Amino acid sequence: LVGLLIVLLCGLIVHFSFSAIMDRAHSIASSSNKRWDNLTLTALEAPLHWLLWLLIVAFAAPTFFSTLRVEGLVLMVLDTGIVLLIAWFLYRLIAGIEHEYLSLVAETSSSTDAATVRAISKLARILLLTLSGLMILQSMGVSVSGLLAFGGIGGIAVGFAAKDMLANFLGGLSIYLDRPFTIGDWIRSPERDIEGTVEDIGWRITRIRTFDQRPLYVPNSVFGQISVENPSRMYNRRIYETVGLRYSDSMKLDSIIAEVKEMLLHHDEIDTTKTLMVNFVNFGPSSLDFFIYTFTKTTEWVKFHAIKQEIMFTILEIISKHDAEIAFPTQSLQIEHLQGPVD
Repeated sequence: LVGLLIVLLCGLIVHFSFSAIMDRAHSIASSSNKRWDNLTLTALEAPLHWLLWLLIVAFAAPTFFSTLRVEGLVLMVLDTGIVLLIAWFLYRLIAGIEHEYLSLVAETSSSTDAATVRAISKLARILLLTLSGLMILQSMGVSVSGLLAFGGIGGIAVGFAAKDMLANFLGGLSIYLDRPFTIGDWIRSPERDIEGTVEDIGWRITRIRTFDQRPLYVPNSVFGQISVENPSRMYNRRIYETVGLRYSDSMKLDSIIAEVKEMLLHHDEIDTTKTLMVNFVNFGPSSLDFFIYTFTKTTEWVKFHAIKQEIMFTILEIISKHDAEIAFPTQSLQIEHLQGPVD
């Protein structure tokens, strides 16, 4: 009993001494500009406390239970405990890194996508738990090689039976890593009848809300076989319209084109750094056609149409100011007089 009390007292002294050392290390890490040292210390602190007690118990057990054969049991418990503590530290470290990156994404709006960070951390946890489980089984005397061989044969069978599920899983992983779109993006496929706003990206399916407010569930493997447009990531929206004037207004066409182009160059919502063209383009069947090709600064759908409407009304005013008119389909009938007597 006295020996156990001495061991417990020594353990408490080491525990509180280690706590003081960790507090000092935290204060030093907090004063630095780097955020990762404090994160690593936080993940390491609790597993190290338990590791100290594990070592104390492991070294003290053979002394107090010398009549029993506990050496093998102590070694097995020590190996298993060390594996669990290392796995616990890595798990806490992964969680801390995930939280840190997500806070950076929220603060700086960088290109690192929150869904990608969560997916990578989730995969890292799965891999960590799998490896830790295999190491614990190995320390407990279970033949891991036979288990892996059986798992390989079973994995082939499961792979054939669940190939569609695996394809969707890998498709979801590629979406998380490549980030062709994220939640909230408007996407469309020119090859499939897929268009709407992304609401959720799961490991098997992606849920899209179409513009008529219907939910559309698309297997993730489909996105590896089709091309996807992401209009949400446009820099500008394009105005491309053709206007036709009457042939009787041909002498006014040049001045109308020049004034329309001048109007676009001085419009506040037109991006003049992009291509801007207003040119006579075609002799139509009943009209002289010129086209407007320019880009707005906004990509917002509603605002874009308001700007386009304003520009089209202004073009009508310019045409009217020059006493010209928009052409509409017409036909001219030419009648020739016949020469000579008519019976």
